[in-house]
Amino acid sequence: MSKDELIITGARQNNLKNINLTLPHNKVVVITGVSGSGKSSLAFDTIFAEGQWRFIESLSTYARLFLEKLDRPDVDSILNIRPAIALEQKNPVRGSRSTVGTLTELSEFFRLLYAKVATPFCPRCGKEVRKWDPSQIIAELLDKYPEARAVIIFQSTASSAELKQKGFYRVWHKDETIDMDELAGTDLSSLDIVLDRLVIRDEARLSDSIEMAWREGHGKIKVAVLRGQARPDSGPLFLIRQFSSENACEECGVSLPEPSALLFSFNHPVGACPECKGFGNTLSYAEDLIIPDKELSLSKGAVDPWEKPAYKWWKKQMLAGAKKTGLDVKKPFKELTQTEREKVLKGTSDFYGIDDFFEDMEGRRYKLHVRVFLSRYRRGIVCPVCQGKRLSQEALSYKVAGLDIAELNRMSVSECSRFFADVGLSPFMRDVAKELIRQIIIKLRFLEKVGLEYLTLERQGKTLSGGEYQRINLSNQLASLLTGTLYVLDEPTVGLHARDTERISRILSQLADLGNTVIVVEHDRGVIESAEWVVELGPGGGYKGGEIVFAGTAGDFLKTDCLTARYIKGLERVEVPLKDRERSGGRLMLSGAAGNNLKGVDFSLPLNRLVAVTGVSGSGKSSLVVQTLYPVLAKKFRTGNEPPLPYEKLEGAEHLRGVKLIDQSPIGRSPRSNPVTYLKIFEHIRKLFSSQKEAKAYNYGPGFFSFNVPGGRCETCQGSGHELMEMYFFEDLYVKCEKCDGKRYKPEALRVTYRHKNIHDILEMTVEEGYALFEDQPAIMSKLRLMMDTGLGYLRLGQSATTLSGGEAQRLKICAELNSSLITHHSSLLYILDEPTVGLHFADVQALLNILNRLVETGNTVVLIEHNLDIVKAADWIIDLGPEGGEGGGRIIFEGSPEDIVRAEYSYTGQYLKNFFDPIIA
Repeated sequence: MSKDELIITGARQNNLKNINLTLPHNKVVVITGVSGSGKSSLAFDTIFAEGQWRFIESLSTYARLFLEKLDRPDVDSILNIRPAIALEQKNPVRGSRSTVGTLTELSEFFRLLYAKVATPFCPRCGKEVRKWDPSQIIAELLDKYPEARAVIIFQSTASSAELKQKGFYRVWHKDETIDMDELAGTDLSSLDIVLDRLVIRDEARLSDSIEMAWREGHGKIKVAVLRGQARPDSGPLFLIRQFSSENACEECGVSLPEPSALLFSFNHPVGACPECKGFGNTLSYAEDLIIPDKELSLSKGAVDPWEKPAYKWWKKQMLAGAKKTGLDVKKPFKELTQTEREKVLKGTSDFYGIDDFFEDMEGRRYKLHVRVFLSRYRRGIVCPVCQGKRLSQEALSYKVAGLDIAELNRMSVSECSRFFADVGLSPFMRDVAKELIRQIIIKLRFLEKVGLEYLTLERQGKTLSGGEYQRINLSNQLASLLTGTLYVLDEPTVGLHARDTERISRILSQLADLGNTVIVVEHDRGVIESAEWVVELGPGGGYKGGEIVFAGTAGDFLKTDCLTARYIKGLERVEVPLKDRERSGGRLMLSGAAGNNLKGVDFSLPLNRLVAVTGVSGSGKSSLVVQTLYPVLAKKFRTGNEPPLPYEKLEGAEHLRGVKLIDQSPIGRSPRSNPVTYLKIFEHIRKLFSSQKEAKAYNYGPGFFSFNVPGGRCETCQGSGHELMEMYFFEDLYVKCEKCDGKRYKPEALRVTYRHKNIHDILEMTVEEGYALFEDQPAIMSKLRLMMDTGLGYLRLGQSATTLSGGEAQRLKICAELNSSLITHHSSLLYILDEPTVGLHFADVQALLNILNRLVETGNTVVLIEHNLDIVKAADWIIDLGPEGGEGGGRIIFEGSPEDIVRAEYSYTGQYLKNFFDPIIA
């Protein structure tokens, strides 16, 4: 037995069929196969899970008491396993405080850098703030005022008697020296004591006087320098210079706190903006949410919250009082004058206004339903104090090379890399910060290597796609330079253009060259071809999979007749469905889109088509489609209220009946949510069980078989099958309920069966197994058929929503929309999908393509943000953005058919798409 190999014996996790497998260490191993063939079961649920368990066994006895409740993977043995790290696609970030900078730890390095070498500037006058000591003051005076006459002054709180005892008899008053006795009875603490009058020369007298004044003034002195014999009307005779050991401005006297890492953290009260508490925005009531339809009059319901039954009184009193003030309540709101609008908002002596209503509601915020109600009419606006920079004025007063730390975080990774390549610091400061700058540059370079150079460091972590989050983690692992580690990755090429996938292959090889074992679940051609070892599972998905079809070197893999190998060699292809969509459905025109990196884009979208929006990562695809077009249409059709990015106008929306965004966000946040509840299949299953003889005998209705309400469910876990275990040293865990053994139901509910299967058995079935069982139930079969058509036949019917990938969640939403479209015959809808091919094998892409074309054939428009060239080739119309990412992108460089883009000079998409067409077309 070689220690250079990972040896797996008898793996039976999920649908794995007692497989034995040997994998080489210190190599890149790709696991591929059709969706549901068992790739994740092998890589994550078996290999990574066992690696986690070995780590758990090294913890204290106290920790093991909790963690041993977790199920171990179903495997006979795994030998020579290394400490395991999983890098998954899921983005777990939910809060607004996490940014790209905090996720990569660059924010921590920036904070340390600013604490060490930043220069403070007065927030009031903008002048540099310096901390002085006597030697620096002497050097400053000799440099700027040689041979000038000067008066050395300090402030003192001592009494006149004490000062005279020390030998000080003169004070500085109104630009002249006078005797102390002339100011008898005046508070001397507000006056300046004269220590010496001298000529500024490099002599002992100057240094002695400065040091004595510094000591008597407790680190603060003034020097009055004679300007020369000037006329009275030409300004003061003396220039007053103030020197202090404190961090304070000479001119304004504004004091700044000492720089520290905490001062530059927006997650700590010391550095956070006091107004927005470090979020960068504040919540404010928005007029367009309160009055969404300005075509309506006040009497017809312009004020949305007053149309709710509980708040009708507010509308009635306003209508009654409006007559007395002469306010026309039948005029559309948009036609009201500014004065009339002010009356509606602020109220008058005759009626309460909208502001009065919300002030009254604020007094009842302790009630949950009131807080939910108020949240509908509030929107985040940029903080007026910090202008979205998140930090206090004091923190923003410190700058490096002319930039405060917030301005540095607003740079993209590539801009930041250029900034630190030649940062404007003095040789001394550069030496002080040498190691910090080196670490920052290393991290920035790794982010560029994984294709994230377009991300800004202030971008919120929760807005990252699953692929972007995974690649951030990958860059962190590269920077850590670990060795002897087992990495398990889930499709690291997700979200990357074909041009950039080669980068990922090189990075995976680098990790392996460091002495690590890299196991990758992947469908990308380039990654599979560059791997050193390939494992294909199959031959099908679900119960048809779980077997090893091939395991060996990549060279040998391409010589076989495996399904994946056939696609890579071109023996199998994703076929473009026959289309007959020459009829015109009109066009949607969006003009002047200028959000993020978009350069005033004019976007023309042909309707009743399958449209692919392509371009390299960071070229502006999501900014244009998801953050501009979708919010504009959602607001028009009253299905959303998020503000769009800047644009000029929208034309052609009259051709549409609505818009829907089908993204990769989870279908539910708790284990109780699953595919059959989301697609409303479970209602039919519960009715079916309630119609069985035993259920009728005990009078069990459909609600008895629900795990969301009391009845037949297990009350210990409340029907979830798991209990939440709060951990103080790890993230919270869900462990199997000991009462029901994870079956969700009481024994009474489990006694009722349909075709020898109880309700728990049904939820544990795969979609394909369920389709066979419910062959005589059309309402159930039709929805399960849709799931199989979108490549989800391997999912368990009751699989927790928290375990679904972003791609699986998105395809479930496609099923829901297609089912709705087929039932209601909806047409003229615009569907926007963001990378629906995530997690799909070549064979499954064909099934998805057929589904999308069914949506188009029913009279809808489908817009895909996509990198998968098989899908792009099959589109009716392509809109390509670029040519590069970040500031180098944001322009439409091609609009037209797939056959024409291959001739576009500056299109990377066209260059890579050539290989997917016959030589004659290319």
